[in-house]
Amino acid sequence: MASSNPSLKPVPPYHRREIRDEILQLKHVIESQQFTVPLLMELFQRSRGMERVVARGGTLEYQNKILASLFYQASTRTRFCFEAAMYRLGGKVLSTEQASIFSSEISGEHLEDSIRILANYADVIVVRHLHAGGAERAADVSAVPIINAGDGDGGQHPTQALLDLYTIYRERPLGGLSVAIIGELDRGRTARSLAYLLAKFERVKIFFVAPPELQMKPDILAYLEEHGVRYELESEIDRVIREVDVVYLTRIRPERVTNERGAKRYAVDSELLRKMKSDALILHPLPRTVELDRTVDDDPRALYFRQAANGLYVRMALLTMLLDKN
Repeated sequence: MASSNPSLKPVPPYHRREIRDEILQLKHVIESQQFTVPLLMELFQRSRGMERVVARGGTLEYQNKILASLFYQASTRTRFCFEAAMYRLGGKVLSTEQASIFSSEISGEHLEDSIRILANYADVIVVRHLHAGGAERAADVSAVPIINAGDGDGGQHPTQALLDLYTIYRERPLGGLSVAIIGELDRGRTARSLAYLLAKFERVKIFFVAPPELQMKPDILAYLEEHGVRYELESEIDRVIREVDVVYLTRIRPERVTNERGAKRYAVDSELLRKMKSDALILHPLPRTVELDRTVDDDPRALYFRQAANGLYVRMALLTMLLDKN
């Protein structure tokens, strides 16, 4: 059934050559800044198509393609989602989790050497690295596309941000949004990646809500200022919760604040729900700790499980963009 969202329109034909050129230039997916608005719209249209592909059981179109998932840090959701995406496209998967323990890198082999070798075995490599910049290092030496599945504390997680934005896009136009991004923002790679994407749309305002010691880093704020994006730094959730269209929660580990009560100051629960707009959207990349109460799960504004499901469609679409050229 077609979405009621008026922004879900086919990309105008006169943009097709421009988009084809952008897809050809998309060799790796390392950071959110790579994506222009036309490229995002193309990705989202493909993602809608992947919803239909999954509904009919998948496709065999990519049965001769292999994805390697190389995770130096445990991640059940992201790794399974990428692997499911490849299987739904008909492809095959080579997988390792905790590669820093099980791979020869413990004997001194460098990431770059591992990537050069794996590129002989797979058509695309999904990398989660322990350090910010790990995915870029991999891309610098890889003969096949590299996808950044999260790199270090304070790095990026661009495919998470893409599925986050797609989830919002499925519900309403992206221009003019007010968004509260809440949690451990100093190290929050999902929050950082989403801020970069939101900056591409007109009249967006972002509220960064966090304890002062966990507030968003200056590099993101400088980027927003450079691109004319309004933002505010806030330490109290109550001051913004009534006016925002989207509440984007991220994990707050209790050990990073003074006490658990400090973390719960930034939590969404049944009491806070009553203060939110009736049509607000609640997103969370998961996993959660104390910042998202389970009483919220049944509220129609809670989209985080649908958000996780959307990740399959977006990652399938992204894989087709990269694999169609190889």
